[in-house]
Amino acid sequence: MRYCSTRGGTQGWDFRQVLFSSYAPDGGMFMPETVPTLTAERLRSWVPLSYPELVCEVLSLFIPQQLIPRTDLQGLISDALSKFAVPGAVSIAKLKDGLDVLELFHGETLAFKDLAMTCTVRILEYFLQKESRRATVLVGTSGDTGSSAICSARGLQGVDMVVVFPRGRITPVQERQMTTHLEDNIHVLAADGTSDDIDVPLRRLFADQHLVQLYGLMSLNSVNMARILVQLAHFLYAYLQLSGVDKTRAGDAMPSLEVVVPTGGAGNIAAGCIVKQMLVPIQLVAMVNSNDILCRAVQKGDFSMATSVKQTMAPAIDIQDPYNMERVLWLLSGKNGPLVKEMFEEFQRSHHLPLTEQLHKELSVAMCSGSVSDEGIVEAMRRCWEENRYLVCPHTAVAIWHHYHSPPSGGVNRCYIATASPAKFQAAVEKAGLPLELPEEVRALESKPTRYTHLQQGEDWEAQLRERIQAVASARARGSLFYPAEERP
Repeated sequence: MRYCSTRGGTQGWDFRQVLFSSYAPDGGMFMPETVPTLTAERLRSWVPLSYPELVCEVLSLFIPQQLIPRTDLQGLISDALSKFAVPGAVSIAKLKDGLDVLELFHGETLAFKDLAMTCTVRILEYFLQKESRRATVLVGTSGDTGSSAICSARGLQGVDMVVVFPRGRITPVQERQMTTHLEDNIHVLAADGTSDDIDVPLRRLFADQHLVQLYGLMSLNSVNMARILVQLAHFLYAYLQLSGVDKTRAGDAMPSLEVVVPTGGAGNIAAGCIVKQMLVPIQLVAMVNSNDILCRAVQKGDFSMATSVKQTMAPAIDIQDPYNMERVLWLLSGKNGPLVKEMFEEFQRSHHLPLTEQLHKELSVAMCSGSVSDEGIVEAMRRCWEENRYLVCPHTAVAIWHHYHSPPSGGVNRCYIATASPAKFQAAVEKAGLPLELPEEVRALESKPTRYTHLQQGEDWEAQLRERIQAVASARARGSLFYPAEERP
C-alpha cells in the first residue's frame, strides 16, 4: 500500500511517512494510491467483530505487516480503545421510528475524535519509541480535536503538543478540556479568530519543509491520513450492524444503508467516500449548520466561502473551509491530481470555486446534503427528547433534524452519527429547555488551574507559532522545559 498527494506531485510514500507528515510537499493531502475493495463474503465475516477488532481489520488493509506486524497492531488498537466508557468503545441507541444512533462519544473528551485520535497517537508512539526520536505536533481545532489530541498525547516522552483554539468560539467545557492540562509536553494557545483563521498560518508552517524536517513537525488534525483510516470503521461498523447484511447469503443482493453525518471539516465524509469506493453500499447524507459551503457545493455546485464564519449552537462544525473536501473531489474526479491542484490553489487564492458540471454531478451522486439553522437544532433536540427521552448534543441534532424532515421511506435502513455528548454543550441544552446531569469529570474541570497563551487579533500568528515551536525544541535539546511566564498557572 502506497500513498500519493491529491495534487499529483508526490507518489509512492509509505504509511509511516504519511503518518509523520501533514500536507504533502506539493500542498495537497495524502490518499491511498489504490483503495482495496470488500467482497460480500468478507463483510459478512466481519459482522461478529467488535469495533476495536474491526478497526484492526481495516487498518491492516492500509498498513503493511513490514511496518507494523499484525500482533503489534492488534495490541496498539486494543490498548487505545480499552478505556472508553462502554464495552467495545461505541454503542448504538435504537429509538422510535427507525432512529438508530451510532454513539461515537464515549472516550475521555466525550467526542468522536477520541476514537481515531487515541489509535493514531498509539501508532505514532510505537514508531517514536522504535526509532528513539521526538515529534512536534501542531494542531488547530474548532473545539474537539484539540482536547482529544491533548488527552491522547499528554505525558508522552516523545511528543511535544502545540494546540491552537478559537477563543470565545467554543464552549467552556471544550476550552477547559484543553487549558487544564499542565503536563510538560502540552502547549495551548487561544487565538482571537475562527478555526478557519487558525488554519491559514498552520498551512503556511506545514508548507515550510525546512521547518517540518528540522523539528519533526506533524499534524494530528484530520489532514493526517491515519485519522481518516480509523474513521473508515465508523461507516463499516454502522453497515455491519444496521444494514441487515447479516441476514444475506451468498448470491443475495447486498442491502444498502444511509449514514447521516453532521460535518464541518468533512473528515468523516471523506472516510465515508473511501468506504463507498471499497464497494460497500452506503449512501451518505452530509448535514451542516448555517456554515453551509458543503451543502451549497452538493446542491448547486458552488464551493465558495461565505464572507464570514457564523457562530452557531454547533461550534465544532462552524467551518467555511472544509479542507477534507479536497480528498473527496480528488476521488470523484478520477484521482485527477493536476485538476485538483488547479482547483484548490485557486480556492486558496479567491475562496471561490464553481465546480465543473461533471464534478458537481459526481458529488451529488456521492452524497446529498442539508443545512440546519439554530432554530432547527433546538427543534430536533426537543423532539428527540420528547419522543425518546434521549438527549443529543447540538451537532448530533444537525443530523437528527434530517430524520424529522426527511424520514426514511419503507425498507430503507438509516444510521445517524452522534459525534459528542450533550454534557459538552450546556448552553445549547439549556436553550432547548431540557434537563442535563453533568458527569463528574465535567464538573471537576471548573476547579482545575489553567494554562494557555493568548494570540491577539492583528498579531503575526505564524511568526509566534514558529517561535514557539523553535523554543520548545531548543529547550528539549537542553534537557529543560519551555513555558512563557503567562502560561504558568
